[in-house]
Amino acid sequence: MADDILVAAASRTLFGKGASRRLRRENLVPAIVYGAEDEPQALQLKHNEVIKHLENESFYSQLLMLSVDGKEAVRTLLRDVQRHPYKQQVLHLDFQRVVAGQALQVTVPLHLLNEDTCYGVKTEGGMINRTENEVTLSCLPRNIPESIEIDMADLKIGDSIHLSDLTMPADVELVDLGEKGDDSDRILISVIAQRTIVEEEPEADAVPAADGDDKKEGDSEESSD
Repeated sequence: MADDILVAAASRTLFGKGASRRLRRENLVPAIVYGAEDEPQALQLKHNEVIKHLENESFYSQLLMLSVDGKEAVRTLLRDVQRHPYKQQVLHLDFQRVVAGQALQVTVPLHLLNEDTCYGVKTEGGMINRTENEVTLSCLPRNIPESIEIDMADLKIGDSIHLSDLTMPADVELVDLGEKGDDSDRILISVIAQRTIVEEEPEADAVPAADGDDKKEGDSEESSD
């Protein structure tokens, strides 16, 4: 499990779309924290700090120590990020309080090892096809892994990695993997042959007709005087 990440926030008392627009104009991000049988609390965070946090992959899946108004931090998870459709602007964040000893579901990234030395890529000239970039796990907060690693070194063209092929840390379960033999055991990563484009040969130019061959049937030569 990665080290906890400290997130600073301030409480807010103004609500509604108008208040949220004013916060954004002041480079603040409206947010909310909920869960653990406590009342939801409206928050605001500095936009530049949020942008910096979101550049860290662990921010999306690891425990976050959320401190509100400088008070003692509580453990939370980031549950939702709303972004502007085309501006580099975060519109809203949702945090969930974490209860010690209570299992939760969290999404963690898949990290591929030895991509450059993968047999199917380096020797056979294939390419790696990623169907999914993350998986959902169920575990206690203290057992959240930073990522799930997949070793690509020995995979050849035609080989693939399914959910059931993943090696889980102790006391961590895959949420989406059902009973053996059902349709839940989907492909996550595969090695495929690269597509080749075959250019068609241009058709040969038609051979021009020999002199005299294009005379119409029945034509006669001019008579001499």
